Amino acid sequence: MRNPVHTLLRDERFAITATLLLTLPYWSSGLGKLFDLDGALAEAGHFGLQPAAAVVGLTILVQIGGSLLLIAGRWAWLGAGALGVFTALATLIAHPFWRVLDPIARFHERNTFLEHAGLVGGLMLAAIVREARR
Repeated sequence: MRNPVHTLLRDERFAITATLLLTLPYWSSGLGKLFDLDGALAEAGHFGLQPAAAVVGLTILVQIGGSLLLIAGRWAWLGAGALGVFTALATLIAHPFWRVLDPIARFHERNTFLEHAGLVGGLMLAAIVREARR
């Protein structure tokens, strides 16, 4: 009799579910931006990212395209890499906890920064696992 955990870890549906959950922040954000371009442009402007339209277009492409590549397991390394680089850059821009003077706000920004760093690690692992499954 096979170990049920081993069976689950070999199941492609489990891998797809895992990558759907890992990429949820990205593809849901990309869809949100796609359906609210004014809000997405305002967000880019808030962070001083110009030209805002190009930044938003590239962000949507990376968030949705990278997610789809990882979920599908095709060129997963590229999807995970694009999302990882995007996350690292976005985290440096949006959560510079080292500049925050208020200790409570700095604590929260640092936690968010570290959570995003964890996402990058998760994306790296997902690329390794998806490649190993091929």
